[in-house]
Amino acid sequence: MLSVHRVHLPSEIPIVGCELTPYVLVKCADGSVVSGDAIELNPTRGHLLGYKWYRIQSDKKVAVCSVHPTEPATLQCLMCIKAKIPITKSYHCTSKCFADAWQHHRVLHECAAVAANENGQDDDEVYGRLNSNASAASGAIYPVVITQRNGGETWFEVGHSKSYTPSADDIGHALKFDCFVIDAETKLPLGVPTSLTTSRVIPAPSPTPRRMVSVSGNDVSGHPEVGNRSSSGGSFTVLSYNVLSDAYATSDQYSYCPSWALAWTYRRQNLLREIVSYRADILCLQEVQSDHYDDFFAPELDKHGYQAFFKKKTTEVFSGNANTVDGCATFFRRDRFSHVKKYEVEFNKAAQSLIDAIVPFPQKKTAFNRLIKDNIALIVVLEAKFSNQSNENPGRRQLICVANTHINVSQDLKDIKIWQVHTLLKGLEKIATTADIPMLVCGDFSAVPGSGPHSLIAMGRIDPLHPDLNVDPLGIVRPANKLTHQLPLVSAYTSFARAGNIALEQKKKIDPATNEPLFTNCTRDFIGTSDYIFYSADTLTVESLLELLDEGCLRKDTALPSPEWSSDHIALLAELRLKPKNRR
Repeated sequence: MLSVHRVHLPSEIPIVGCELTPYVLVKCADGSVVSGDAIELNPTRGHLLGYKWYRIQSDKKVAVCSVHPTEPATLQCLMCIKAKIPITKSYHCTSKCFADAWQHHRVLHECAAVAANENGQDDDEVYGRLNSNASAASGAIYPVVITQRNGGETWFEVGHSKSYTPSADDIGHALKFDCFVIDAETKLPLGVPTSLTTSRVIPAPSPTPRRMVSVSGNDVSGHPEVGNRSSSGGSFTVLSYNVLSDAYATSDQYSYCPSWALAWTYRRQNLLREIVSYRADILCLQEVQSDHYDDFFAPELDKHGYQAFFKKKTTEVFSGNANTVDGCATFFRRDRFSHVKKYEVEFNKAAQSLIDAIVPFPQKKTAFNRLIKDNIALIVVLEAKFSNQSNENPGRRQLICVANTHINVSQDLKDIKIWQVHTLLKGLEKIATTADIPMLVCGDFSAVPGSGPHSLIAMGRIDPLHPDLNVDPLGIVRPANKLTHQLPLVSAYTSFARAGNIALEQKKKIDPATNEPLFTNCTRDFIGTSDYIFYSADTLTVESLLELLDEGCLRKDTALPSPEWSSDHIALLAELRLKPKNRR
């Protein structure tokens, strides 16, 4: 007879909004053990599998800390209740937790005040002792049935599928999963269910809202949360974000991050919430896993009005599962842009041509191993559906070229990084010669400010004495005078250094030696900048930028990724405005 051998969950902590799908192993009559999925696809001798989910509800409601969701709450911010902020965000485990989080917590109050058009609140006590009777209950989608009472506990049946997505009603309660064999004919259960009980459900920690900061003198302070803003006239917004491929998000690499916060079922929802909140007109995402592009990013962002293009890395070096190959995805809002043309840059193809042209036959294998790295770039030409109000030719099409790339990460291959960047820039120069077209070059360039690749993009050349040119076994970056381009590219975030008094707080997060952010990538072992949004300064000007994050705030969770931020990189977002034709 068929029997359930074992059930277990990949994550030990259930989170609101994150689907739970247990692994089920079934023992067959011959003693073999197979996946429960195989039984569902091919019922064995009239047997099926049945499932039930229960919420184990104690008579005493347990609230959890909004900052440390695995800890019970002892404090509640009364200002959150007055401002009608979601109650789960009002809880804190200790007074120190509340004090440490205040700098970012108060942004919630500011956003609520703007949303409600309120200019002030009563000067009451900021926080009070937690009322243990506070509840965040909401209507349940599944018809809840009380099935059993046991002392001070009540079991509510909340689902009868293999998967279950915890809701706000489940916060603070454990869940129980039953799996059992069913007679396919009578539909009656056979034998005793095999069960598992989860830890208490926690609310999904959400990133603290980041504000747009003006760098042009135009006041955007009335809109503290970026999601409240929308582009108008000749301005538009572009986001660049390395979202951390699930294939790289391992506990070995990021042991400081709780396993539940590393799970893709959690990270995908947190990333989506963050990305959608920015309401950017153009999204340039890197490290997007190909199966996650198809199954998640493309369909989910389509619901928010985005059209998408994707280019996955080539696989001449990669030897893993083809579905987990990552790449670059570019999205744009259909109501703001239309697609004109797409170019795909495969650095492997360019490398092969270079090897055939300049490398002697005995060295070709060595050159191949050094140059072939599977990196790519995706270039999309868009036509704006909005007009530049000062445009002297209002009927003329306004095109914008957007490049999205992830350059090779190896620090031992500085020559390859420079060569890949130069190859991309030469391709963009060809596009620029065909039209008067503003350029955006976004991505993770795996290069710190002042490095060879960064200098090449931002300065148009590399100093012949630059140390990155010292290692060049294939002769591909010498002489240095061949490493040039004519595109007037400027890094958007250097605008903070030129913004005067309007961005004083952000200047503390800028490296005065390079005018670039102190970091865009923050792990336990590395902190520095590798992500950029470059723009053509002859056709575009920066209006505002998404504020940078404080290292101290991130270090409370050791580093990135964390329960609050689901990538090891931070998102960059720039609002740009098209320059009038007569000023170019």
